[in-house]
Amino acid sequence: MFGKKTGGVPQGRIDSLIGAGTRVEGSIRFSGGLRIDGEVLGSVEAAEGASSSTLVLSEHSRVEGAIRVAHLVTNGTVVGPVSVIESLEIQSKARIIGDVEYTMIEMHQGAVVEGRMLHADGRAVELKLAASN
Repeated sequence: MFGKKTGGVPQGRIDSLIGAGTRVEGSIRFSGGLRIDGEVLGSVEAAEGASSSTLVLSEHSRVEGAIRVAHLVTNGTVVGPVSVIESLEIQSKARIIGDVEYTMIEMHQGAVVEGRMLHADGRAVELKLAASN
């Protein structure tokens, strides 16, 4: 209540929004919660020491660049490496083209990752496409 630290818990609110139809060219550094409904051509990263930072990518969003945050919930498209310090949720319409580094992960049916999955302890997990008949 008074001066409690969040201790790596995802941000419960969104402080900033990049709306649908908006295109940002350049790197973004944020703290708190950020939701992207538009397009970002550049890296998106949490400010140093922002252990409760949360990035939410809607199904209409597209990020072309590196992402480095504490918590990520994505249903959009990412082209570039993704590094998540705490928790990663990849929803059913999400598509990540690049390597993914994570500590805790939840991946919904229908989500696509084209790259290596690397757990924080250093073990690589290679995903292969299922043969279609």
